[in-house]
Formats: sequence, structure tokens, C-alpha cells
Amino acid sequence: MLMLLMLGGALGGCATTQAGPNSLADRDPHEEFNRDIWSANQAADGAVIRPVSDVYRAVAPRPARRGISNFLRNLGEPWSFINNLLQGHPDRAIRNLGRFIVNTTVGVGGLADVATEIGIEPAPEDFGQTLAVWGVGDGGYRVVPLLGPTTGRDLVGSIVGFIADPATIFLDTRVGLSTQELWGLRGVSIIDTRANLSESGADAFLETSADPYAAARSAYFQQREADILNLDPASLGESEDAAFEAAFDDLDEAGGEDGNFGPPPADEADFPGSDEAIEPGGTTPETTPELPYEESAFLFGQENAPYPH
Repeated sequence: MLMLLMLGGALGGCATTQAGPNSLADRDPHEEFNRDIWSANQAADGAVIRPVSDVYRAVAPRPARRGISNFLRNLGEPWSFINNLLQGHPDRAIRNLGRFIVNTTVGVGGLADVATEIGIEPAPEDFGQTLAVWGVGDGGYRVVPLLGPTTGRDLVGSIVGFIADPATIFLDTRVGLSTQELWGLRGVSIIDTRANLSESGADAFLETSADPYAAARSAYFQQREADILNLDPASLGESEDAAFEAAFDDLDEAGGEDGNFGPPPADEADFPGSDEAIEPGGTTPETTPELPYEESAFLFGQENAPYPH
């Protein structure tokens, strides 16, 4: 499927990835196998997830979907809080805590994103980003069946998040949700994320790309590098690209290579793909769609995806 997603910023329409000693092809040593998995995932998405999400969009009113997206996003704040502390960003952790308290109380359990309205901006983090900040290398690009694009490092981060996420633990031990109910919540998260993706224009991005696999791979690395550095890819202009790459070079030298949740459904927008041809395995820069954080998760990897991890 585009990837079963992605249980998680915007990608900048101008950000690019250049070939070099750390080119995308070098970081994708299992490309032939990855492409096979990518094709299978896309087929599964077209056969199951996308049709179900289309029904969800047709049946559920937009305000209801907005509330569900906000609720799922709020469940991710405690895990982001922990990861911001582990990364040494107490200021961002305070934002996570503030958002969780405000949205859980004034926002009626997270159904309304009051925190953003009063100026407490999201600060999403995951354990894959934490490992990168600690200097762990990316471990190579991988496409996982039903989960989509990731790296060795981010896959470990997702597994840790799946086990250690406070929201999951609380719902299990304190609220008393059964295993079936927890998986049902994950299913809602999957469908909600896919529905928002359909409205974001990201499908057109892949459909108009000469090589969708290479486009998604390039976008995945751009998004993850921006996530790790707490940058806003959408704000990167040509003059800022050099600073972006230089900052990430510093992270490479330290050892790295390289639960924000469903936002309000995106308004219709035009996100064209790159007009440049892409050779399979090549590193031709792609123009990427400007997506809300959770939609980029669905398209570019589960690390960015909404709850549960």
C-alpha cells in the first residue's frame, strides 16, 4: 500500500537531494528487493486501504474526521515528550506537555486542537530521530511489507515506539482496552491517515513521477533529515539548502547517516510531481508535495505516522 502505513512538517516543494558520496543509491543497497516490496505495497493499498478510506471520507462528515485526527494526534504527545527529553530538547518537551494538557482538557479529550489555536505549536519526535541524534547510523534504506519506507535505524525506533509508547500502555493497563480494541484503534488511525493523504494531493505526486519508487525514497530521506534536525522543509529555499546539508553533514560525522497525529483533512491542492526523468536507482532531485506531518508519514514512512506507533 502506499504502506500500511504508517501507524507517524511539511515536505518542502523545493528541497532536493544531491548525488555524492552519500547518494541515495549508496544508501539503498537492497534496491531490487525493495522495489519488489514497494510494488506489492502499492497493489495492496489500491486494493484495500485506499477504497476503505474513500468510503470513510464519503460517510464521515469533515468535522467528525477533523476531531478523529486531532484525537489521534493528541495520543502521540506523551511519546514525543519522552523523545524530546532523550534528545536534550526540554523546550520542545514542554510544548508536548502543554499541548497534551490543553487539548486533553479544554480540547475535550483531544478532539479539538486548542493548543495550536493559542500558539503552542507541535513538536513531534520519535525514537528513530532520537537514535539519529545519539549518533546511530541509518542502517540502509528498506521497504517493509505493509509498512513502507524506513531504514534499519528507524525500523528499530518504530519497534521501540510500538512497545514503549505511553498512550498504548495507558489504554491497555489503565483504561482496560482489549488487544482487539487496541488493534481497532490502529485500524482507525490507518484509515484516517489514508483519507487525509487522498485529500492532500500526494497521490498525484506519485502518479505523475517518472519513477514513483525513487521519488518516494528521495522524499523519505528529505523528510527524515528535516525531522531529525527539527527543520521545516517547506521553509527551505535555495539559499537555505546549503545550510541544511551542512547541518546534516555534522550529524553524519557524529555517526548518523542519514506522534504528531492526524491533522484536519487537507483542503484540495495541486502538488505536481517532478517533470524530470528519473533513472531507477538514480538521485535526480524530485519536487515533493507540501504535506502535513502525518500525510508525509503515510507517503514516506511509518516513523512519521499517527498513533499508535
